[in-house]
Amino acid sequence: MIEIRDLSLTYQGPKGPVHALRGIDLQVRSGEVFGIIGRSGAGKSSLVRCLNLLNRPTGGQVIVGGRDLMQLSETELRAARRDIGMVFQHFNLLSSRTVFDNVALPLELAGMAKNEIRQRVTPLLELVGLDHLADRYPAQISGGQKQRVGIARALASHPKVLLSDEATSALDPETTRSILDLLRKVNRELGVTVVLITHQMQVIKQIADRVAVIDGGRIAEMGSVIEVFTRPQQAITKSLIDEIVPQELPASVSARVHQLSQKLQAGQVGQLLRLSYAGESAYQPILSHLIRELGLDLSILHGQIDEIQDQTFGSLAVYASGEPARIEAAVTHLRAGGVQVQIVH
Repeated sequence: MIEIRDLSLTYQGPKGPVHALRGIDLQVRSGEVFGIIGRSGAGKSSLVRCLNLLNRPTGGQVIVGGRDLMQLSETELRAARRDIGMVFQHFNLLSSRTVFDNVALPLELAGMAKNEIRQRVTPLLELVGLDHLADRYPAQISGGQKQRVGIARALASHPKVLLSDEATSALDPETTRSILDLLRKVNRELGVTVVLITHQMQVIKQIADRVAVIDGGRIAEMGSVIEVFTRPQQAITKSLIDEIVPQELPASVSARVHQLSQKLQAGQVGQLLRLSYAGESAYQPILSHLIRELGLDLSILHGQIDEIQDQTFGSLAVYASGEPARIEAAVTHLRAGGVQVQIVH
């Protein structure tokens, strides 16, 4: 659906050239929700605006639906943009137009007849749950409702791709969840490919199928959301997912490890293991096996369980005590069962 090849974007800043994007390569599959996450200034908004050429790249290719947008004439580009809807952070509604008329605006600009506009706008307002507010003005509705208007407007031209640029960052957590549920509904029921820009891993966790982490204008890491959450490779990724899966254990864990180490018997050693698991490995009785088959004593010191895209994932900090060979066998068994094991020293 979308293919970005060696994309770069440089603009002139007050102190010289600013390299906003550097050699970006990525593919977005048809029908998926693809998340792009990064800190402020990482280049994520610059990247999403290159997907419809609101920002014209300095170099590279932007291929959407098999067409390289960089090679199109202005007339051809305007036509191609009808296949690419966009939802903005601050809604961008016209205060003098009603909810209905805001959604109808792109259709009016395209020269569509009034009766056809009504036939298209009415079901869109029903889809986003605003059919009862069609005659209200933006000042008379809430922030979440304004964003629903923005989503309906972006869908008015029946796009194949929907770009969401920090669409929930100005909303409270409950409203954010409802807007993300709506975007997922649009994705599933209408088959629209969604590209989601955010700085919050909680947003990625709720809705995305795959995610790219951008840092310093480059793609630092990319993969399925469950893979990135459970096996982060880069420091920036670990930092971003820390709000969901803390990367550092609390100080109280170290204190408890010290207490347990004082109780070791002759011939025993103790080892703190950090276990990360997802999918099928989350449902296996791994700890009971280690206790029953290997005769280890296990103390769970810290942990959490969550869910991404209907897959369970989580982490546990476990203090294992017993014979050295048995602990080594336990680590081997865990890894063979698909559990990530970090030996904490």
